[in-house]
Amino acid sequence: MQKPLTVLNQAINRPVIVELKANREYRGTLDGYDPHMNLVLKNAEELINNEVVRKLDVTIVRGDNVIYISP
Repeated sequence: MQKPLTVLNQAINRPVIVELKANREYRGTLDGYDPHMNLVLKNAEELINNEVVRKLDVTIVRGDNVIYISP
């Protein structure tokens, strides 16, 4: 079984889906992370209730809000 940070390390520079609290989601390229699951995404789309509300060149997602990360 792989550890979560190992899976994240393998997902660097690959597309990911990040589900957050309050029906919010980000889809983008994982650029980096830290042990608290704070994430840096490049070329991200922010979705609320499955609708794209904005596109971001770079965004930081705080780990406290993350429900799951899908590589």
